[in-house]
Amino acid sequence: MANRLAQTTSPYLLQHADNPVDWWPWSPEAFEEARRRGVPVLLSVGYASCHWCHVMAHESFEDAATADYLNAHFVPVKVDREERPDVDAVYMEAVQAATGQGGWPMTVFLTAEAEPFYFGTYFPPEPRHGMPSFQQVLEGVVAAWSDRREEVAEVAGRIVRDLAGRSLTTGEGNLPGEPELAQALLRLTRDYDEKHGGFGGAPKFPPSMVIEFLLRHHARTGAEGALQMAADSCAAMARGGIYDQLGGGFARYSVDREWVVPHFEKMLYDNALLCRVYAHLWRATGSDLARRVALETADFMVRELRTTEGGFASALDADSEDAQGRHVEGAFYVWTPAQLREVLGEEDAAFAAEHFGVTEEGTFEEGSSVLRLVGAGETDTTDAARVDDVRARLLAARELRVRPERDDKIVAAWNGLAIAALAETGAYFGRPDLVERATEAADLLVRVHMGDVARLCRTSKDGRAGDNSGVLEDYGDVAEGFLALASVTGEGAWLEFAGFLLDIVLQHFTGEGGQMFDAADDAEQLIRRPQDPTDSATPAGWTAAAGALLSYAAHTGSEAHRTAAEGALGIVGALGPKAPRFIGWGLAVAEALLDGPREVAVAGPVGGELHRAALLGRAPGAVVAAGEGPDAGYEFPLLVDRPLVGGEPTAYVCRHFVCDAPTTDAGELAAKLGG
Repeated sequence: MANRLAQTTSPYLLQHADNPVDWWPWSPEAFEEARRRGVPVLLSVGYASCHWCHVMAHESFEDAATADYLNAHFVPVKVDREERPDVDAVYMEAVQAATGQGGWPMTVFLTAEAEPFYFGTYFPPEPRHGMPSFQQVLEGVVAAWSDRREEVAEVAGRIVRDLAGRSLTTGEGNLPGEPELAQALLRLTRDYDEKHGGFGGAPKFPPSMVIEFLLRHHARTGAEGALQMAADSCAAMARGGIYDQLGGGFARYSVDREWVVPHFEKMLYDNALLCRVYAHLWRATGSDLARRVALETADFMVRELRTTEGGFASALDADSEDAQGRHVEGAFYVWTPAQLREVLGEEDAAFAAEHFGVTEEGTFEEGSSVLRLVGAGETDTTDAARVDDVRARLLAARELRVRPERDDKIVAAWNGLAIAALAETGAYFGRPDLVERATEAADLLVRVHMGDVARLCRTSKDGRAGDNSGVLEDYGDVAEGFLALASVTGEGAWLEFAGFLLDIVLQHFTGEGGQMFDAADDAEQLIRRPQDPTDSATPAGWTAAAGALLSYAAHTGSEAHRTAAEGALGIVGALGPKAPRFIGWGLAVAEALLDGPREVAVAGPVGGELHRAALLGRAPGAVVAAGEGPDAGYEFPLLVDRPLVGGEPTAYVCRHFVCDAPTTDAGELAAKLGG
């Protein structure tokens, strides 16, 4: 018999709809039930493609005896962290403060007032590795609740007071300038892995936002070290196991520092961010590798993540069925020498094994290997046609395997990132189909996620909007996507939609002194209003909003949006020099602020030579408006009173309230924009 989760739209919650656990979704009614029964709430937070979430579900939540005990002594509440990042953030902060670490599945015990008093992540069915069993934890919490209720209430109250006391200093008035950005670069140089690329040790995550900062810093200052770190990191990832050498697209992270073995789930946000990074790297260097990876990643998103409604699904699972029918991680992607021989025959299998690093002992589990490039690299002309043939045959054979499950929900923020990536990649490489896919996703966000009131909802599925309000990253990233689409398509409606969203940011997400909040002032009140300026796997909502506000101000001349962007960037001045790896997008936006950003108006045809030169300019955060005819000024404020010169398409470049002489020459425009 299905539980209450059967009525939800979240694929993660629906995975638990047939559990014997009597799950509730996060709702006032769940806490009312806990008050009525006088029992604590068990809050379990995860997401659809989380490997250990599946393990704990199978071991504990599908177990009838465990479920009976849970149902008798708790009100169990299940939350999809991707649908409710605000709930996840508030309780993750408490878990990390109490235990020094966090992760998913997250297991938190709450009072009926939603105050946390005991925390953990994954709990096994039997005690192991020093961890108590889940049953022991449940019994311990029940005993404390029954026998030491006052102590539990005191602990819960203290935790909530501690969280409430954590206010952020925004660094008001401390705009990040040349010294702070230079210090951030120096700190990154110290953390850089010169041998393998990227930053830090294992596990190693793709540093998308940091690379955007490095590329912009190089474009503004000419610092060769910044470009080298960006290019070498991108090359190492593209040649490693974190990149799908057959189908394109990136896995979530590498379990080792050499990028050999990934955690195999593929997330929309990683692929959107990395697609854009490689496109920007190509723009900076002309690298064939960067071009190939940008296009393959864009094609992966369209082929494997696009939904029938035109948006992009959240993720592909790490696990799938292997040839023996077992549900294991990486089964879809890994190869043994025997499997290569079966598909390719002896001679080509030996060639493929050498090219892709497939060994008899294996680089992964049970003698299997993750494909990666181990040869001389992109410049290796060994036998490009043979490599292409082998790749095509292996990919065709892989298509016959059981595919990983797909999390079909549409997350507004992540679709905003995908829109920006696909629009720019399509424009750079002459792929109008990619721009069209970006436009269709943007249409879906306007139609389904914005509805009639221009307030974003966080998620949708099958064309139906979810119940959860958008958070700051949704507004910032969707506005970023719309602004990129406006620059590429010359359609001013996208600038207008971005303005709607950013006005809501000013009204409902902006606090005093420039600080930003992740939840709106009229959203559901949690034990703390979430607020985090640091990047996680995606740009922080705080700095994503700052970047979009800055671009919108450059397009429109709006002083209110410029002031809000500058206020928000104070935190980057404070954190950038100390922790640049965790505020990369903020540093990238700071580069745009220092550069102007430049305002480029192209009075001429969309897609023409001047428009293309403007889009390919490397000036950090430059905004581009293009169009011709009497109505162009209605579409874009930058095109008002910007006539053709001598009847020729003409580009105008301004920054810091000063304009260059107009030009009709694409080469001259490229030089003005660092192209």
